[in-house]
Amino acid sequence: MSAEPETSTIGVLVVDDHAVVRRGVVAYLEALDNVEVVGEAGNGREALECLESLKVRGQPLPRVALMDLMMPKMDGVEATAEIAKRFPSVRVVILTSFGEVERIHAALEHGAAGYLLKDAGPSDVAAAIYAAANDDVFLDAAVARRLVQKMRAPQRGVAGLTSRERDVLVLIAEGRSNREIAAKLVISERTARTHVSNLLGKLGLRSRTQAVLAAMREGLVDPPT
Repeated sequence: MSAEPETSTIGVLVVDDHAVVRRGVVAYLEALDNVEVVGEAGNGREALECLESLKVRGQPLPRVALMDLMMPKMDGVEATAEIAKRFPSVRVVILTSFGEVERIHAALEHGAAGYLLKDAGPSDVAAAIYAAANDDVFLDAAVARRLVQKMRAPQRGVAGLTSRERDVLVLIAEGRSNREIAAKLVISERTARTHVSNLLGKLGLRSRTQAVLAAMREGLVDPPT
């Protein structure tokens, strides 16, 4: 679980087709000192329109989009894919329920930064946002265990990684940021980013979240309890 960032305010876009859920999330986020809700959307299409509008007006894009999966017009999977392609600086955190494991997997394939359940407590919502803003990963433990079972084996497996890349993979799975990985291995942050990029490519993965699940599947770390 990521610590609260000490830097600038985190902009958040809340995307959910249920107005009551959206209102509750917004009310909680507005009570956090270093989080600012920069927009709301009722589906993926509205989320993309909101981001495009901010970009055209020259306003900062949100660091995090808190995204529902089941929505009309454009669901969270398609919206996540479009955000990753058109607004790569925006990190998507998925809101989900136990019955949507296949959709979560699809969202992770398109670069989602993490996910939490809709019945998560306020502190977990904050932790997921802080993690995404820090380029870390937030995984709901129960869903993570199910996803590990369903996840396809990495294309080449960890056998294709160098010993240093394996070390980096374990640290990613422990929730370490690039800066923390660099400090732990006594390397530069730029080198740490290069190792992360290389191991994702070798494993055929698209996100740190998938890397965490791959590490669990390969037995490098235990699934969360």
